[in-house]
Amino acid sequence: MIKEQQINEQIRDKEVRLIDENGLQLGVVPTKDAQLMASQKNLDLVKISPNAVPPVCKIMDLGKFKYEAAKKEKESKKKQKVVVVKEIRLRPVIEMNDLKTKAKMTCRFLEDGDKVKVAVRFRGRELGHKEIGYQVINKFIELVGESGVPDKDPKFEGNSLVLMMEPKKI
Repeated sequence: MIKEQQINEQIRDKEVRLIDENGLQLGVVPTKDAQLMASQKNLDLVKISPNAVPPVCKIMDLGKFKYEAAKKEKESKKKQKVVVVKEIRLRPVIEMNDLKTKAKMTCRFLEDGDKVKVAVRFRGRELGHKEIGYQVINKFIELVGESGVPDKDPKFEGNSLVLMMEPKKI
């Protein structure tokens, strides 16, 4: 945002609407006069609103302005929550103990606040028995039930049956 703003001699307009460092509007002023006022105060003339007619410029300390903008951007990034998607792969011929182990791992992920993508991978002739994949997914949902809920119904993507799970809302 700051890089695209015009400052001082880069401003080529004939007249600008000028705002001083305290926020007072000084009205429409020739650009040369505005630049002169800014240099007398040892500040920069920054074009804030280039699309306005005439463009709006403000007298300010550009270094301080950039610092404040960077600080605001950093603060807003702190407040964002990054959603991590973990993936658990299953097979249609998975044994019960292996399924329980994967379910326990999934519960841990969900309790940490992550989303989990559960994929049942089919190979070769297994694609002829898709109902087994649905049975495995339903059993998995049953095992993970206290920690998470399915986002949508399971669906096929290529030769995998995929289900998204998210943490239970308290």
